[in-house]
Amino acid sequence: MSAFWQAKRVWVTGGTGFLGRYVVRDLRQMGAEVFAPGSSQYDLRDIEATRRALADLQPQMVIHMAAKVGGIGANRERPAEFFYDNLTMGVGLFHESWLARVEKFVAVGTICAYPKITPIPFREENLWDGYPEETNAPYGLAKKMLLVQSQAYRQQYGFNSVFVMPTNLYGPNDNFDPRSSHVIPALIRKCVEAQQRGDDHIEVWGDGSPTREFLYVEDAARAICLAAERLNTSEPVNIGSAFEISIKDLVELIAELTGFKGRLVWDTSKPNGQPRRKLDTQRAKDWFGFESSTPFREGLTQTITWYRESLGLKTALR
Repeated sequence: MSAFWQAKRVWVTGGTGFLGRYVVRDLRQMGAEVFAPGSSQYDLRDIEATRRALADLQPQMVIHMAAKVGGIGANRERPAEFFYDNLTMGVGLFHESWLARVEKFVAVGTICAYPKITPIPFREENLWDGYPEETNAPYGLAKKMLLVQSQAYRQQYGFNSVFVMPTNLYGPNDNFDPRSSHVIPALIRKCVEAQQRGDDHIEVWGDGSPTREFLYVEDAARAICLAAERLNTSEPVNIGSAFEISIKDLVELIAELTGFKGRLVWDTSKPNGQPRRKLDTQRAKDWFGFESSTPFREGLTQTITWYRESLGLKTALR
């Protein structure tokens, strides 16, 4: 338990979501008094609801993770929602937290804010070098405005806020809904269902050439708690594993770990998304002591095991 967190009142928005529930668990284990009401109680798109939440909860710290999120398909189908909802929630909550004299605001952004073509590895100083990848630019830019707001409010008001950017997350309790899931849970579900049906192939979007960096959700939660405790600057900070894998290799690994032995059929009419993603994570290590600790194969195995058990299939195949 950390003395910093003892009896500290913390409001975690999105605290019932995939990443949020791990952050809430870790904070409570360290002695914090954590509030994680859902959107049915306080819809953060409604400024009056945001004000009411701050008055009711009286947090000393706000960790803002609530977001409308999804994979490439969801971003392409509902770009206006992804822009408006995320921008409205973040900007309004940030401003009202400052008015309510919250001691610290932790904004959780996204690496979708990076330019489509960014030198590898992504360094924070490259964040403004170009426009984001088109399929998720509305989402990425909406979240990126929290960085602008953090820097502006620190400069003018001295408001202590920080901005961290996790890479693609995965792990148990992820969203496996094919209409809105990200790449790892979508692929796990495809492989498991194809195996159950006895299908001889699965279809995969794109051509397999893009690369991605993935971070196990428990590592991400630990990073956010460390940043909330130790980081006190409005400079952006990457949170990642520094491990890069191509989508082709990822699909083959998931097929292996789920036991699916069919063919992989690439639908090249569908978009690839950003060509490469790999982060420079030195700033997180230097500034608040975070390094990921879960090997990718191990984390993927745990995720597959959790998903299969959630379906009553006992354990993952090898």
